[in-house]
Amino acid sequence: MVANGGIDIYNGSDIASLMTVEKPMALVNDNYLKLKAGYLFPEIGRRVAKFAAENPGAKIIRMGIGDVTEPLPAACREAMHIAVDEMGQRETFRGYGPEQGFDFLRNAIATNDFQSRGANVAADEIFVSDGSKCDTGNILDIFGPNNVVAVTDPVYPVYVDTNVMAGRTGESDESGRYAGLVYLPVTEANNFTPDLPSGKVDLLYLCYPNNPTGTVATRDTLKKFVDYARANDTIIFFDAAYEAYITDPSIPHSIYEIEGSRDVAIEFRSFSKTAGFTGTRCAFTVVPKGLKGKTATGESVELHGLWNRRHSTKFNGVSYVVQRGAEAVYSPAGREQVRALIEFYLQNAAILCQGLRDAGQTVYGGTNAPYVWLKTPGGMTSWQFFDHLLSKANVVGTPGSGFGASGEGYFRLSAFNSRANVEEAVSRIKQLLK
Repeated sequence: MVANGGIDIYNGSDIASLMTVEKPMALVNDNYLKLKAGYLFPEIGRRVAKFAAENPGAKIIRMGIGDVTEPLPAACREAMHIAVDEMGQRETFRGYGPEQGFDFLRNAIATNDFQSRGANVAADEIFVSDGSKCDTGNILDIFGPNNVVAVTDPVYPVYVDTNVMAGRTGESDESGRYAGLVYLPVTEANNFTPDLPSGKVDLLYLCYPNNPTGTVATRDTLKKFVDYARANDTIIFFDAAYEAYITDPSIPHSIYEIEGSRDVAIEFRSFSKTAGFTGTRCAFTVVPKGLKGKTATGESVELHGLWNRRHSTKFNGVSYVVQRGAEAVYSPAGREQVRALIEFYLQNAAILCQGLRDAGQTVYGGTNAPYVWLKTPGGMTSWQFFDHLLSKANVVGTPGSGFGASGEGYFRLSAFNSRANVEEAVSRIKQLLK
């Protein structure tokens, strides 16, 4: 080894001798080891695959994972075809686009999803991405490790698991709740409306229409949380991935419809369930200018700039072809086709709700959301009912306990399926529960 300006330089023999000395392996992120069980949906997939292998003749109807089944709207497909042809000509070919998204899509989003509802959101506050699941996890990159985090319970598992991975929690208890997180139960006891945290929290997740319960938040409920956030310097992460399913005109589609929300909220949206983009991948996050956090020394910093830096550093943007397809959602034909798609899935949800009620079951959701949330029959646990439904009716759902401790005793069914499958699933479930 020789020294060069304070830098150690190793030659071949030095490296060989170093390799003979026993060294510790690369250290892993120990926080991942707190995730005792597999992520909910892969665990469902594992159980279903095992059952299918053991029962090759079973005709399984999958209503667990919220993946869409119907084709992309024609307007989106046509726009993507045109974009593909553009990519085949030197004059119209596009390579890297802006990481934040092309202006044509950001402008369409700002105008149609927000400004048309009186929400003050500008195009340059919108960041186009490849999914809200990614964004709700990645947003944690711009926040410090010592923030106190609140989640509703039950809750979309990504919110909890990404905080565990980032080291913001302790170990989980027997119910699956992690030390260090603040849980806000949502059950029939409180009409699925969470109470405000009893103390101060720094980051707070809200998802409406709610996944998994299929319930919605009224304007008064959202105002209550915005007022709390303003009083406590809390940042709300508002996941509105299912807002297109709201049919009640009194229910807000965006948290930015609530006065004062720009000072406290980041909103996540997706084209996945709106226009069937689950496999096509396109979503966006809104980070308002003027929304601020604090440094360790107490100085205020705008979050818009931090997210822009994170987004630009770790993401290269959604493809031009996909963004043209997303833009077509806002065309006259696209609007009509997307509305028909949503109404199709909502009708599926209505069929599920009615069939389950006819079978004497207690059911929630399914009106302003594509998910149906039912109480498990006969005192069965969520996973017991999962196995019972799979083995006896060959229907797959999602155990409520997989979404959190307060989800125990509940079960989620997805309306994303063909009409024939939904009707067949209802028939099988009614026969099973009669």
